[in-house]
Amino acid sequence: MSLPIPESHLDLLTRPVHGVLTTLMPDGQPQSSLIWCDYDDECARFNTSRQRQKGRNMAADPRVSLLIVDPEDTSRYIEIRGEVEISEAGAVEHLDQITRQYTRHPQYYGYVFPYERQTQERRIICRIHAAKINLDAIHK
Repeated sequence: MSLPIPESHLDLLTRPVHGVLTTLMPDGQPQSSLIWCDYDDECARFNTSRQRQKGRNMAADPRVSLLIVDPEDTSRYIEIRGEVEISEAGAVEHLDQITRQYTRHPQYYGYVFPYERQTQERRIICRIHAAKINLDAIHK
């Protein structure tokens, strides 16, 4: 079960706005990454690989925080804290879909990232089940 995303800030997940994902390193230190994200009518989602640092961190500890700041009004933001659900099913297709949302490219591998690297990565879709949602005070 995931807390619902407030309508007032849903556009930050349904238009191509970059987010900052924070995961926890094995020693407990935070690790942050700039990500592309979207929304599946229940959860914020993003795509990564099991081999990247954030993928390894989430496999060990599923707690994450996602911060998205409106680029048109930087006092407007949403922070989603929760645990990720990880799935490999449809991950490459999701990656290509989100690539088309954030870029003019038809797919990720061969355009954004070298095609040869696809065989070295296991892509995953990460759904954040929101346990806490923080919004800016001005636009609540």
